[in-house]
Amino acid sequence: MRILFYSMCFWLLFTGITTAQNSPDCRSAIPVCADAPILSETDGGGDIDDFDPDVIRQSGCLEKGSVASANIENNTSWYVFRAGTDGQIGFDIEALSSTAEWDFALYGPDVDCGAISSGNAQPIRCNYEVNNTDFTGIGVNPTNGQQGAPFLTGSQNTYDEWLDVTAGEIYYLLINNFNTNFDGDPEPFSLTFTGTSVDDDQNSALDCTLRDEFLGLDIYACEDDPDIVLSALNSPAGPDIINVTWSVDYEDDGTIDAVLATGPGATQLTVTSPNSGRYYVEIETSLATVITDDILITYYGMPVLDEVIILSDLSDSNNIEIVVDGDGSYEYAINGGEFQDSPIFLDVPPGENTVIINDKNGCGTTDPIPFLVVGYPKFFTPNADGFNDFWNVKGIETLVDPVVFIFDRYGKLLKQLDENTLGWDGTYIGNPMPSSDYWFKMEYSRDEQGIIVAKTLRTHFSLVR
Repeated sequence: MRILFYSMCFWLLFTGITTAQNSPDCRSAIPVCADAPILSETDGGGDIDDFDPDVIRQSGCLEKGSVASANIENNTSWYVFRAGTDGQIGFDIEALSSTAEWDFALYGPDVDCGAISSGNAQPIRCNYEVNNTDFTGIGVNPTNGQQGAPFLTGSQNTYDEWLDVTAGEIYYLLINNFNTNFDGDPEPFSLTFTGTSVDDDQNSALDCTLRDEFLGLDIYACEDDPDIVLSALNSPAGPDIINVTWSVDYEDDGTIDAVLATGPGATQLTVTSPNSGRYYVEIETSLATVITDDILITYYGMPVLDEVIILSDLSDSNNIEIVVDGDGSYEYAINGGEFQDSPIFLDVPPGENTVIINDKNGCGTTDPIPFLVVGYPKFFTPNADGFNDFWNVKGIETLVDPVVFIFDRYGKLLKQLDENTLGWDGTYIGNPMPSSDYWFKMEYSRDEQGIIVAKTLRTHFSLVR
């Protein structure tokens, strides 16, 4: 069991401290820079479970509690930053109260919140140890000089190792108060970035222009997610607001479709599912300046199979394409295999198969969906061992008026099959036919978009003894 140590913490007076709004949800993470310490607080678990309590039991070093209702998230704050230069980055998280117990997890580079919440992305730096010096972070503990090291349960090392970054990479930082926060009040902390990149130039170590995107990075949400709340208070103007105007371009085609709200009190906008679109905010300040930002919000639904297209029906290789009704980011697996990004599968076995479709934004995974591939085995072995003893066209029962004629290499008719025939056992007038290639011709009809189309196929297969 984890044991908490509480120690007194003295408030530090920083020059140039930045007071940041808190965001308890990953998808509305606060963009930050390294040019000043950030003073903030955590309060609650947010509007959405960034770690589904029924699915995600562990993310890196963060663990779900033993209580059924417990979650990895207690009182959380999410930040996002973009590397401004190549180099080394760290940070210090300092407790500014005697009742908080801080943990963190850092995700990246260039992952999205959907990958985090689904468990597909794991933290690259993480610490869950007791902060008996009031500090945790990446790099070196400023209190005792303890060097950061990879997380190890029970190590009592509250710092993880330095992070080497490349300019342009984006990282998400979760700061989490492990303590149950008995009094229910927000818990304060300070966040200060460190490392050689910051030592060289704290103004360029992280890309400070990311703060201009104060509405956050583009959001990909699921149709059953809670509402998304956009805030104008996260802008560089802070509370210095004379007027706010919100508008939306639903098609993201450059044309504003509607003004949603305007006025000095319109500091927040609630976006409900499934209203995808690009949302704009215009803020007027007391200094007669205008600050603007926009964010693209895209809602995705549960994957729905539209159809399975047979790309090479009844040919030497059965190739298929999975078509989904929706515009999510999907991956596919057939017959219990590994997921792949391409919806096209090659050499699918004839007969009944199954496909599973997963939305990579975390919006759901289908149960195995059966589909039928009409095809034929390329060989059969009529040796009475119970395996491949008969040859027939798989899925023949889905065709209209099918007839199959089997010939030897000289064109002699050996067998005629239909949808009610078990198959050919490799004999002719009771005599076993030798191992060889045999030809078949199939005549059938199929309902294609309401029109019955007559078709004929002629190819070959092998009898093996």
